Amino acid sequence: MAAKVLANVLVMGSAIVGRAVLRAYQQAISNASKNGVANEAVKNIRRASKIMAEPEARQVLGVTERASWEEILQRYDSLFERNAKNGSFYLQSKVHRAKEVLEGAYAKKAQRTPDA
Repeated sequence: MAAKVLANVLVMGSAIVGRAVLRAYQQAISNASKNGVANEAVKNIRRASKIMAEPEARQVLGVTERASWEEILQRYDSLFERNAKNGSFYLQSKVHRAKEVLEGAYAKKAQRTPDA
């Protein structure tokens, strides 16, 4: 009999606590939207997802501004393979993004300088 009463108290108590947590969460969301915290968080997420800058890409690949496209590809292949074998996926991703950024930069330079 005591076990049944204790089980009922536990079930009812957990339901009450669950509802209270849900209400507190809803109130926190409401307060955050009123204060603009949600908008700031979205802005920070967008800012973090921006494309890598060219100087950062050069730093990741370890090349200078005077490096030829062949040198960049050699560094890319070397770093990409090294991180594929025993590195991290994060670094491999950074190397790939750096190559993409520099590829775009070199394509723009090629369009600006017509071959004679």
